[in-house]
Amino acid sequence: MSEPTASIAEAPPASYDPRLTNEDLAPLKKQTWSSYNIFAFWMSDVHSVGGYVTAGSLFALGLASWQVLFALVAGIVIVQIFCNLVAKPSQVTGVPYPVINRAVFGVLGANIPAIVRGSIAIAWYGVQTYLASQALIIIFLKFWPATAALNEPAFLGLSVLGYICYAILWVAQAAVFWRGMEAIKRFVDWAGPAVYVVMVVMAVYLVSKAGWENISLDLSGKSLGFAESIPVMLSAIALVVSYFSGPMLNFGDFSRYGRSFEAVKRGNLLGLPINFLFFSILTVITASATVPVFGELITDPIHTVQRIDTPFAILLGGLTFVIATVGINIVANFISPAFDFSNVSPQKISWRAGGMIAAVGSVVLTPWNWYSNPDAIHYTLGLLGALIGPLFGILIAGYYICARQRVDVDAMFTMDQSGRYWFSKGYNPNAIWATVAAGVPAVAAAIVPKMLIDLGVTTGGLTWIADYSWFIGCGLGFVALIVLERRSPRITVAA
Repeated sequence: MSEPTASIAEAPPASYDPRLTNEDLAPLKKQTWSSYNIFAFWMSDVHSVGGYVTAGSLFALGLASWQVLFALVAGIVIVQIFCNLVAKPSQVTGVPYPVINRAVFGVLGANIPAIVRGSIAIAWYGVQTYLASQALIIIFLKFWPATAALNEPAFLGLSVLGYICYAILWVAQAAVFWRGMEAIKRFVDWAGPAVYVVMVVMAVYLVSKAGWENISLDLSGKSLGFAESIPVMLSAIALVVSYFSGPMLNFGDFSRYGRSFEAVKRGNLLGLPINFLFFSILTVITASATVPVFGELITDPIHTVQRIDTPFAILLGGLTFVIATVGINIVANFISPAFDFSNVSPQKISWRAGGMIAAVGSVVLTPWNWYSNPDAIHYTLGLLGALIGPLFGILIAGYYICARQRVDVDAMFTMDQSGRYWFSKGYNPNAIWATVAAGVPAVAAAIVPKMLIDLGVTTGGLTWIADYSWFIGCGLGFVALIVLERRSPRITVAA
């Protein structure tokens, strides 16, 4: 890694097989992140355009305000619990997500969850960069009206101005990433709070324009009875968990830097239930104020800033939400593939190279075309996203139940066939079969209902199942691994 991280990541022991290690994957010698650093990480993850729209959209489901807030709190508490579970093995051992998977999937089998998670990150990296570029386009058009001539469709579905803004953000994100994890930590330490300041200012401005008596926390255009609201509340809870499922799965990439597990848990408490609840209330107040001020409900903060239509508001708001999206993109979609792809071939793919593979791959996908096609999003991310649940459940079952929270760290870095995690040719067949057993139903739950609707076989009575594909996969993966390990034990408890 780069100079800023030299004091944390040191050269791996000579006994470690070079085919399984480099200085980025080796156990950390110094773990320095405090609770605030973890808190700031979650602020960067929450304070994005996607987080804003997700929180605001729940109020349009027909639920009362207290029901929406309950669903938000319940969902984020579930995320907090699961993040604490996945954080511990990496914090205790000091290794990232793909490496700790070697104790469950095998030293070579761990590439399976790594590639799946890395592939999802590539897709979303491009989408998030594209969304942030739209805010940058608004700034260009406001301050340099002549650039409107460059905003016409040009090549492969994107305008010249669109390419310019995408390239600016692509380079900016790569520059922050290239400086190493310490530079990323410094960036997220101030990016999250900066977004809060601007959101508070925007909320105060809109409320003062609307008048507090005209603000309603109930943004629903319909009203559901209590019995009708229960399944909707459950779907809202599932939506919150699904939204955070990606960074939740590879949270070990960050918890490994925590100075203690207690520090990580405190950071999760501050960054998830407390931070998310305040952010959600702020989001709803801001969105509510758009109704009396602009005459319509606006749940996209970029569009809200655009409608304010003052140069200072557009510049400050646009740049802030660009920073927010860059923050979540780096922590959720840049760092994960950096470790994941480096794990595939540590000596050929460094941490930086792994991240740049994701960055280049995101351009190849032309996300501006892909994101505008709802079917492509549904089927592609439905397929990959449904596998996040099984991978999470298998890791938790492997570490807490099968290995009883005991990991032989050195054994994760040896290709010796007598090694604890060699299993069968480097793969744990139980983990592989558990992935299949849980992945097939989870993928089916995610994409089959939509497919049946498209074919005209059903009118949508089964679509609710897709909301729970993560839970289906997680539960089945957890149970499947335990059952398979009890029938034919592979994972042994380390001394």
